Amino acid sequence: MGNIYSNIYSFNNKMLKKTVNSLKRGNIAGLPTETVYGLAGNAYSKSAVKKIFKLKKRPKKNPLIVHYYDLKFIHGDILVNQYFRRLYRKFCPGPITFILRKKKNSKIGSLVTANLSTVAIRFPKHKIARAVLKSLNFPLAMPSANLSSGLSPVNASDVFDEFKNKLKIIIDGGKSKFGIESTVIDLTGIPRILRPGIISSDKIKKTLKINLSNKKTKIKSPGMLKKHYSPGIPVILNKKPTNQKHAFIFFGKKYKKKENYFCLSKKSNLSEAASNLYKIMRNIKRKGYKKIFVSKIPNRGLGIAINDRLKRSAS
Repeated sequence: MGNIYSNIYSFNNKMLKKTVNSLKRGNIAGLPTETVYGLAGNAYSKSAVKKIFKLKKRPKKNPLIVHYYDLKFIHGDILVNQYFRRLYRKFCPGPITFILRKKKNSKIGSLVTANLSTVAIRFPKHKIARAVLKSLNFPLAMPSANLSSGLSPVNASDVFDEFKNKLKIIIDGGKSKFGIESTVIDLTGIPRILRPGIISSDKIKKTLKINLSNKKTKIKSPGMLKKHYSPGIPVILNKKPTNQKHAFIFFGKKYKKKENYFCLSKKSNLSEAASNLYKIMRNIKRKGYKKIFVSKIPNRGLGIAINDRLKRSAS
């Protein structure tokens, strides 16, 4: 990362210490995870959590995901169950978020949980996020590091574009591996997917050996608001543009490359498409296009998560 950014830092032991000390003082930092970059603050600190909501301009009804290093750190906060234990053993650390019941004596405040009796928790796999968490005696509330309802950032410069110098520390961990947010599963009753992600419902069903509920629920986690993942310009699904002022996102080799055409994956690889989605949408906005048209994306595997993001961005 070039020197033009005064608050983006490479990661080393000195930077780890500086980041940890800053978080202990109640400051907010931009950190990489394997899904997208997060806006991290002390989940036990009311003032730190307030800073996150203020920075993001986030509605209070939208709860935050609390990030832990591993199992031994959660027992004062969370009531675990057999479903959680099975999924934790199979997929953690990794791109999956669990909705579980909060203990009465938990240090997690009501602002984090949007006054719900449940908490969204995750165990990130990215080595930088894990190094920071391991060095703290509190978990991190860490929503995606973008303004509310916008596109999640997939590299450190995206975080800078969102917040400029409002953050003292943004750690450069390279491009996020997956490029879209974690799968969210509610485990407070019959398990149900609240947000599709990298880990598919089929993999979860296979692990739990049960069918998942498809019953609708109130907002219990991020990613459930109707309007979300917006690039800041209109998004029109399953149509081609009529002029060159509009961008076109497509998948596979069906269309020839034009200046206003952007391919998610020439190999028709859904993992690659997910990884490229937000990067391409940000690039299109940066280039000054007035609208984004999107071709049909296969609604299978990771395509389900991609279509979820596109549908909400077009709302």
